[in-house]
Order: sequence, then C-alpha cells, then structure tokens
Amino acid sequence: MPTSTSRPADTTVLVTGASGFIAQHTIIALLAAGYRVRGTVRSLQRAAEVEKVLAAHADLGDRFSLVAAELTRDDGWREACRGCRYVLHMASPLPAAPPKHKDELIIPARDGALRVLRAAVAEGVERVVLTSSVAAVLYGQARDGKTYDESDWSILSDKVGAYEQSKTIAEQAAWDFVKALPADQAIELVTINPGLVLGPLLSADCSTSGEVVRKLLQRELPACPDVGFAVVDVRDVADAHVAALTAPGAAGQRFIVAIEHAGMLDIAKILDREFSPRGFKIPTRRLPNWILRTVSLWDKTARLAIQELGKRQDVSNQRAREVLGWKPRGLEAMVVEMGESMIAHGVVSAR
Repeated sequence: MPTSTSRPADTTVLVTGASGFIAQHTIIALLAAGYRVRGTVRSLQRAAEVEKVLAAHADLGDRFSLVAAELTRDDGWREACRGCRYVLHMASPLPAAPPKHKDELIIPARDGALRVLRAAVAEGVERVVLTSSVAAVLYGQARDGKTYDESDWSILSDKVGAYEQSKTIAEQAAWDFVKALPADQAIELVTINPGLVLGPLLSADCSTSGEVVRKLLQRELPACPDVGFAVVDVRDVADAHVAALTAPGAAGQRFIVAIEHAGMLDIAKILDREFSPRGFKIPTRRLPNWILRTVSLWDKTARLAIQELGKRQDVSNQRAREVLGWKPRGLEAMVVEMGESMIAHGVVSAR
C-alpha cells in the first residue's frame, strides 16, 4: 500500500463509470489536483468519446487511461484496481424511466459495489469513496418538517421507487461488507450522498438528473408540479469526492452533499428570468397534482416524480462542511449554468 506521504502526482485513483455526468466532472477535478486517473467504462468502444469530452476541459497527457469493466461481471475489476491507492466507485444504474422490475436496478447496484470492494481489498487499496445518494436517506420517511442527516436511512417498502431502493441497498451492503472484514484486510470506506445534481453538462449526453431543467426549458409540462429536491451543483459533488479521498476524519463516514430544498417552481422562475428573453417559454404556474398523475400514464419521467408530490427534501450538509471543508454553490448558479450548457450542446432550443 502506498505511504501516507504520497504526492497526488504519484497516486493513481480509479474512477468507475467514467462516462457518467458526476464521474467526468470528478475526473477533471482529480486531474486539476495533480492525480493520475484510471477510469472504467463498460466497453472500450466508448473510450474515444469519453476522452474527447474530458480533453476539452482538462490536460489528459499521460495521466488518464481507460479500462473495461462491468458491474455485472467479475472480469477486469482486480486489474482496474491494481496500483491504485484510492477508488471512487461512481458507476450505478440511473434510470430515465421506472424499470419493469426493481431488481434490474438493485442487483447491479448492490453486486457492482461489492465487486469493486472485493477487488479493492484484494489489491490493497487504502480508501474507497462510494457515490450514494440522498435517495438512501429520505425515502419512506415522514418528511414532516424534520431536517434529515447522515444518521437517517430510507425506509424501504413497495411505495419506495426502484432507484431509491437500489441506492439504499447498495450503500448498506457496502457498509456491511467493510464492517465484516478481518483486521488484516481492513479498508476505509466513505460514502457521498448527493441530492439532485444540476450544473453544467460537458456534452450533449444529458443525464437523468438534468431532465428537470430540460423539460422546463422545452416546456414539456404545461406548469410546474408540486415536487422539489435537495439540489447540488455537479462541480461541488466532484469537489466533495476529491476531498473525501484524503480528509483525515472522513473514513467511516457518510456525507450528504446538497443545499436547501428547491421546488420545481423555484427552478422554473430562475430559468424564466434568464432564458425567456432568449425565446424560451418557461412554465411558471403550479400544476395541479391530478394532472401530473395523468401525464405520468404516458410520460415515464413524470412517473418517477409521483412519489415526491407535496414532499420536501430538507437535509443537513453540516458534516460535509466541517469535515470536507465543503463550500457549495447556490441554486441560481447551478440552474443557469445547466441551462446555458444545454443550449450550447444542442440539447434544447427556443421554439
């Protein structure tokens, strides 16, 4: 195992799911901090595409490489971890629509996390930082005015969506795995639990989390449903991951990274101020709940929002601020910059 005095330039970090929205911003942050980065993709056929996106924002030089590894297979994970001091496990299924069966998300999320941890232990990795979600904190809870923190876990039932179940089960499985390790195989685990991730896209590949902004800019809903989110800028999520690699007090901790609750109407009003003068017609009225339920019969993304109607996502980010030195951006910056990037990459256009 590398010594604690290793410099970033001498340290290789494995980032799983290197084609993902958060992962690519994190790779850029790692390279800026001087680390060497190895990323995983399901197939190296995507290597050129991923490298092109990253090269527009970072000097890859000889400090970045890609290897193939899948969450559903053991092949390649030990080789991917070999020589790495740290692993950022960011790969996880993120649906654009509810799956036909919840196990389509739960099994790869849980088993993938365990595969990566087993490989990391076998290769002497020092610390694994796993990307979880507030989906593993808030769901199934009463949401009756309480502010939730890292001591809270989602309470799973058939009323909780498959994605939220997958994130909760995968994170719990990771903690159980690490706690059960014998002393001579001990590994440090940290989890980062972001809210709804907004902020600038790096390409036209619009993540599921960007659907809120995209739908509002394209006026795919006639008005704003009564749903909201604990939101966070993707660059701040990346910063939290990088800080969690080395922060002395981070090992064995969960970190919620999100700012205050923002309703869809709050987001719409920001978009309206910024983009309506440029021809975008943003809906800024409240949508009755019964209409969203009707729309969800044919709109699969709307179906994902049904369980959140009328509920708040109030969370505390105090631990991240204190232990990681985390300083998040505000709502307006992340919303406007996501909108600007969607226009720049041709994801949306004025009608």
